[in-house]
Amino acid sequence: MSDPVETLDARGLLCPMPVIKAQDRIAGLRPGMVLDVLATDPGTLADVPAWCRVHGHEVLETAQADHEIRIRIKVH
Repeated sequence: MSDPVETLDARGLLCPMPVIKAQDRIAGLRPGMVLDVLATDPGTLADVPAWCRVHGHEVLETAQADHEIRIRIKVH
């Protein structure tokens, strides 16, 4: 069975808003859940993984296609 997945649509937001929105969403999730962050700001590719390292969450995957970014985070 796979981990439950939530999606956060942060497309169109500039940093630091995708990080702040991810932090707020993760605060309401249980350990083991997965959050997919969708964003368009290129800074998100560095900022969200850095935030995850500091707060002990695991980045499972990052992907970029055209101008859209997806970062998959496992909540710990």
